[in-house]
Amino acid sequence: MYTRRDFTKISAAFAGGLTAAPLLGHAEEPAGQRFEIMKSDAEWKKQLSPEQFLVLRKHGTERAGTSPLDKTYAAGLYNCAGCDLPLFTSDTKFDSGTGWPSFFKPLDNAVGTQIDKSFFSTRTEVHCSRCGGHLGHVFEDGPQPTGLRYCMNGVALKFVPKGAA
Repeated sequence: MYTRRDFTKISAAFAGGLTAAPLLGHAEEPAGQRFEIMKSDAEWKKQLSPEQFLVLRKHGTERAGTSPLDKTYAAGLYNCAGCDLPLFTSDTKFDSGTGWPSFFKPLDNAVGTQIDKSFFSTRTEVHCSRCGGHLGHVFEDGPQPTGLRYCMNGVALKFVPKGAA
């Protein structure tokens, strides 16, 4: 059950541009789940920008339409901003009209999912399979051939142009 204090936190977070999922007790990572790359919050804070830390490690969400990656369509890879694992190719990117970079299929074994019950609904959260960083959510309203829309936070991604690696 959410209290008036929770709703105040939600309002404050939206006013600041990032959603309040981390303020509502959403787990930082699945209980007992281990990843190849595990770091303390202090270590992640040294490596990531404040926005990246909030999204990747605290399950925040960037404001729609703020990521330059939403309108990036050059050939290349979209890697995890936390650990540099390749997650998506530009071949699977599409304009979903949501204001977030969207893809219809991740690379094999690149992401994991778990149920997210924050914000009064049940969604499927997507995280990096190597570091556990929160990337966004997957929905069943995407284009063919998968019918899926991986709606990702741009700050959780790093675009690597083809031939730059």
